[in-house]
Amino acid sequence: MIKKTSPLVFDSAVLPVIALRGVVLLPQMVLRFDVARKKSLMALEQAAQTDQRIFLVAQKNPTDQEPGINDIYTIGTVAQIKQVVRRNQETLSILVEGLYRGAINRYETTEPYFSAEISMFSEPEPVKKTPTMEALVKTAHQLFTRYAALSGDMAPEVVGNGISEKRPGMLADYLAANTMISFEDQQVVLEEYDPLKRLKKLIQILAHENSVLEIENEIQEKVKLAMDKSQREYYLKEQIRTISSELGETDGGPDEYYEYESKIMALNVGGEVEEKLLKEAGKLSKMPPGSHEATVIRNYLDTCLDLPWNKMSHKRKSIAEIRKILDKDHYGLEKVKERIIEYMAVQLLSDDVKGQILCLVGSPGVGKTSVARSIAHASGREFVRISLGGVRDEADIRGHRKTYVGAMPGRIINALIQAKTKNPVILLDEIDKMSSDFRGDPASALLEVLDAEQNKNFVDHFVELPFDLSDVLFITTANYEENIPDPLLDRMEVIHLSSYTREEKVQIAKLHLVPKQLKKHGLTSANLRVSEDVLRELCDNYTREAGVRNLEREIATLCRKTAVKIAEGQVKSVVITSKKLVEMLGPAKYKPDPLLNKDEVGVVTGLAWTAAGGDTLPIEVTVLEGSGKIELTGSLGDVMKESAHTALSYARSRVDELGIDKDFYKTKDLHIHVPEGAVPKDGPSAGITIATAIISALTNKPVHRDVAMTGEITLRGRILPIGGLREKSMAAYRAGIKTVIIPADNLPDLYEVDKTVKEKIKFVPADNMDTVLKTAGIPI
Repeated sequence: MIKKTSPLVFDSAVLPVIALRGVVLLPQMVLRFDVARKKSLMALEQAAQTDQRIFLVAQKNPTDQEPGINDIYTIGTVAQIKQVVRRNQETLSILVEGLYRGAINRYETTEPYFSAEISMFSEPEPVKKTPTMEALVKTAHQLFTRYAALSGDMAPEVVGNGISEKRPGMLADYLAANTMISFEDQQVVLEEYDPLKRLKKLIQILAHENSVLEIENEIQEKVKLAMDKSQREYYLKEQIRTISSELGETDGGPDEYYEYESKIMALNVGGEVEEKLLKEAGKLSKMPPGSHEATVIRNYLDTCLDLPWNKMSHKRKSIAEIRKILDKDHYGLEKVKERIIEYMAVQLLSDDVKGQILCLVGSPGVGKTSVARSIAHASGREFVRISLGGVRDEADIRGHRKTYVGAMPGRIINALIQAKTKNPVILLDEIDKMSSDFRGDPASALLEVLDAEQNKNFVDHFVELPFDLSDVLFITTANYEENIPDPLLDRMEVIHLSSYTREEKVQIAKLHLVPKQLKKHGLTSANLRVSEDVLRELCDNYTREAGVRNLEREIATLCRKTAVKIAEGQVKSVVITSKKLVEMLGPAKYKPDPLLNKDEVGVVTGLAWTAAGGDTLPIEVTVLEGSGKIELTGSLGDVMKESAHTALSYARSRVDELGIDKDFYKTKDLHIHVPEGAVPKDGPSAGITIATAIISALTNKPVHRDVAMTGEITLRGRILPIGGLREKSMAAYRAGIKTVIIPADNLPDLYEVDKTVKEKIKFVPADNMDTVLKTAGIPI
């Protein structure tokens, strides 16, 4: 029961007013605060000159520097000034005690300070205790006790004074003043005149504050637990490091972990890669430094950290520069150069050109490896060569599982580590020389590497992480296209490097090989002179190859012998002539196949493709008395033997037109021979040559000696296309042949035939044997 339910005004007076920022003074409470605003200082000075009383009221917005009368609450506290201390010339520190609530009736002055008529209220008290009041007081005590426990920094005497206070109004004011509730909540308590209602509002505020503190404490506890765990791990690792140091085991421990961690973060790879590497580094930190497992993980981390995850070569050249580099490095090879220029031009225009896999197919020594190196130079990329000759283990490509003793990454990953960039030119040399056994098939492992759709996430068995190979320019080389597995061949763009012509060899020797060997042997062009005619003799009489390796060896021999003479003081310079060539290199190792002295019966000149280029292939047929037997000699393969039988059947089918004895297959034996019997020969392209020789021998009609031919024959006398026309035509040119019969379907291939050869030789296209026989000098 309350004596009165409305404010009891017991006095009024005009008092100076100070606006407080973020602070509310409650009755019976003591507060110290600083005064610095000019208006507040003048109000304080006025109060000091009178009865030391001043009205303190909170401003609505604490950030207002100069609040007006509308920015200040109307309910505040009349306070007694207890102490004033000057901090400096502009600031005073005052100690005040709240006396009783008050309300502003009207402002008397606003300048130079606030003063207002203040109505002062007495504090009503209950006449007797009621259950409601006791419940409210008890609840407030419990909430305050809980608050003190949650906050953890409240003085015991403050808690004791709060618990001992039983008057609801005074209890509400005391708890509001001694808890860290907001000044807005304190203002709510101050403005409530009724003690029980005031206590109810305080209980609501305090309950909410306790809930916030509980959540804060839970958060802080979790943070503390995490920090304690981290500190515990740190201290344990430091102890391990100290113990290891005392035992002389300086490797490993937390220092090593932090070192690996910093390197991993510096990679800036993120995602699966970063997570995996940090996990492995964490395992390493928990292992004894000298253990085998620690060595395995350390080797694994070092390998992964050496990989160029984000490093690229950004050197770009103009098309003119690229063309100049390619022309400087290689003579000829126009088809290859043009394809590289096309690739580089597209790359200059678009950054999305990826997954280019080129396969250079050609005879040994034609410059496949050097072309790949030149491509890297022209494109401004790093160059790495991987030799696949004899590789038979799939682990050579994909690596070994790191759990095995001596495990290491595959050759692809090693090449990237060596290149130090993720977009090098990688040469897979001799891809046709791989084999397979019980350890796996390396060609199958290369399917993913050379597939532009799959190699973006290539996973090496050792690294166990996906690495992007799509930026790598893969170039493969092979001598024989047919030895490359079809699935692998399907993933590559094949570029054929044909054998060099004699004139190309001469120019390569003049521009590249001779200067290279002179420099290698410490000579200059003044010490040794080699003319183009001598180089031609070298090509014709001392080498027989598709490339220029043996030619370079012969030039090196000339340089060595010249160096001996100069070192002995015999001469100061040497000029190589034909005679000098024989003195230094000995007699000619090869002699050009001479033309026959006259047209002969049963002897026809064919053309063959060899690994060393093209060659003439004379075929001889002799008719003997017998019983219809056919003898084939000269190390002939099955296909060539079948061609001989097909040619014979064609001749038998046209005995009437050709004037051949109808019973020759019963009364005559045929002996077909291809000279150089020690050299294996095979293929269908000698079909028309064998047929012409057989018909010449059976009709006893000679064949023109300056005519050569190549083509596959059918039973009906049709002529099918062949390969290697460029090399075969060059062989005919060297042998002095004037006319070459070729299949009509091979006419487009004349585009690749050397210009000099086309000027000196007449090419006769033929689609049936009638044209062949007529051109060879056997009229039908």
